[in-house]
Amino acid sequence: MWQTIKVGFHKLGSPPIFYRVCQVLSPWLWAGFAVSLVIGLYYALYVVPPDYQQSDSFRILYIHVPSAWQAMAGYLVMSILAVIALVWRIRTTEIMAMSAAPIGAAFTLICLATGSIWGRPMWGTFWAWDARLTSMLILLFIYLGIMGLYAAFEDKRKGARVACILILVGLVNIPIIHFSVEWWTTLHQGRGISFVGESTMDASMKPPLIWMIVATKLLFTAALLDRSRNELIEQDRRKGWIRQKLGASV
Repeated sequence: MWQTIKVGFHKLGSPPIFYRVCQVLSPWLWAGFAVSLVIGLYYALYVVPPDYQQSDSFRILYIHVPSAWQAMAGYLVMSILAVIALVWRIRTTEIMAMSAAPIGAAFTLICLATGSIWGRPMWGTFWAWDARLTSMLILLFIYLGIMGLYAAFEDKRKGARVACILILVGLVNIPIIHFSVEWWTTLHQGRGISFVGESTMDASMKPPLIWMIVATKLLFTAALLDRSRNELIEQDRRKGWIRQKLGASV
């Protein structure tokens, strides 16, 4: 079994095989995202009753919370890809790690924007230098730094390796984000959502949140595969296997 996994792992390092896997999986992931999003939004907007304190303004959590979790989860995925890229020098994982940065940055920006909108009626201000908010802003800057560092190199492989080191350095910010509400006194509410233990969230609010979390996972994966495939095409556009798959247009 281990040998089969090892062979499959190295096969994915082959650009033509990686391209084909992306091409096959991407439509299914986008379809799953669309279905999950529609179901999640329907339950969030029309089934779940208004909150007794926040009224309908609480519904923004169905965008804010999944985006925040995916921003951090995306960074963890990018870090795993960075380790593989640095240790085994597999080019497709370098491409995936670099392709994950803009997607993670987008989720972080959505998290910050929706948090600010939600914070205005709850806290009386769009922004506060709160520990959770500040560490999420730092995460956005790290994502942007990775993107800028990668773009600064003409040699994409060298740029990816240098950016992968920055990814691993920036990993220290993830536990800071996660535990910030426990380590410091903050405006941001503490952990109130749990799917396995005690939770302060009403049970009726959980199903749409689960659907929206699934939707963000599928969106991240679909976008990652598409961006990685496009980057691979850009890097290998002069190679025979790309010309064979896409024709003379490249």
